Amino acid sequence: MGTFNSMSKKPGAKYKTFDDPLSIIPRLATRLNTLWMRATYPFANFGHRVSIHYSCDIWRAGARYVYFGDDVYLAPGVWLNVLPGTEDSSLKITFGRGCGIGRRSMISARNSISLGEDVLVSPSVLIMDHNHEYSNPDVPICEQPATGGGRIEIGRNCWLGYGAVICCASGELSVGRNSVVGANAVVTKSFPPFSVIAGNPARLIKRYDAASARWVRVARQSAEEHPQGSCDANRSS
Repeated sequence: MGTFNSMSKKPGAKYKTFDDPLSIIPRLATRLNTLWMRATYPFANFGHRVSIHYSCDIWRAGARYVYFGDDVYLAPGVWLNVLPGTEDSSLKITFGRGCGIGRRSMISARNSISLGEDVLVSPSVLIMDHNHEYSNPDVPICEQPATGGGRIEIGRNCWLGYGAVICCASGELSVGRNSVVGANAVVTKSFPPFSVIAGNPARLIKRYDAASARWVRVARQSAEEHPQGSCDANRSS
């Protein structure tokens, strides 16, 4: 419970602040939604203290491909999408312990998207391991299938900034542990652990130097020459 100062007969007087009493309604709806999903959706795993906001969109038939570790939180408006027609039984979306997914974020998987422990996803982030086919100009894009797709791994304790896009249409894409992805960055290739990346397309900005215990800026030329795995986000086959 916090306090604040306000104009009164006694300047500087402290008052107790309380949440809006009506806020109990959405909290209760979220609690009930979480219990309902735990009981009726066939998730691969549903950890302890998971919270899924009542406005989240999760396809029931695709739930068996989704794994929730303990203490995972999905904020309002999150969409988890597993492409229909999946033939194998392997996990498609994995949340490690302590993951927090921000409002209006979308995670769409055809093959595999894995978030390690304590990954923090800001609002309006897109993580997608495939792309939409558009190679035939004579067929409406909405009627063309998705590409074969790739695989995405976000290491533990990463932070994805507001509006970031992580997209891999083929191959493998990994963001190493303890990395920070800047707001509105578009990531289409892999980056090593302890990196700060930003831009469109994303490039390496800083690396953590253990010897000095500081984040050190990387020269542009050095960042461009740094060997990184690639994931062709523009591929359409």
